[in-house]
Amino acid sequence: MFEEIDWRETPIGELVLRRRRLHADGEDIWEIKLNGGYLMSSQFVEGEIALTHLALAMADGDALDVVVGGLGLGYTAQAALNDPRVGRLTVIELIPEVIEWHRQRLLPLGEAVAGDARCRLQQGDFFALAAEAGGFDACAPNKLHDAILIDIDHSTKHFIDDASASFYSETAIFTIVQKLKPDGVLGLWSTDAEDQGFVAAMQGSLRDVRIERVEFPTPYREEPAFNLIYLGRRP
Repeated sequence: MFEEIDWRETPIGELVLRRRRLHADGEDIWEIKLNGGYLMSSQFVEGEIALTHLALAMADGDALDVVVGGLGLGYTAQAALNDPRVGRLTVIELIPEVIEWHRQRLLPLGEAVAGDARCRLQQGDFFALAAEAGGFDACAPNKLHDAILIDIDHSTKHFIDDASASFYSETAIFTIVQKLKPDGVLGLWSTDAEDQGFVAAMQGSLRDVRIERVEFPTPYREEPAFNLIYLGRRP
């Protein structure tokens, strides 16, 4: 009931792709782990999908240009591609092996994500690009987007890499908001309780700021688990 699909030693540590089942007749659970910690599991994807649905519900128009920070198993990206209004999706992923797994179709959503002509998988540091004036697309500097969705760190205070800590400040949020079209939407996924400091940072540059709580069942405790989705719109 357990299979290691791939293992890599990377500059940021040990990366593992694995598949397992809780029961012999259960569904496959796909997991990506870095240095023993979970980057993503297909067992709990309700929050990642809700991030896309909630953000795009706020976006107006057709042929939407969307940026996703963090590829993982691809659920945030797939949810965006399932919206017929999305004309272009750029997914920025720090770890090249994760992109490789999608392009090689090692993952269940590899074809849906990497095989969609609207989707461009780009290796890079999302937070570094967010801080730069040129933006996310080297071929189109200063390009503005209809929505930017962030699914990277565990929360605004629980980071995959401490280097991203500075992103959650009012100054950094102001910089990324400049990469949105007027009325463009910023959305961020989190596993932790509400961070009022981050809400205040968003309110400094965005309107219609709100937090949505997404609950889902878990076999590991009686009460449901939850994720939070932070949302705001560029004035």
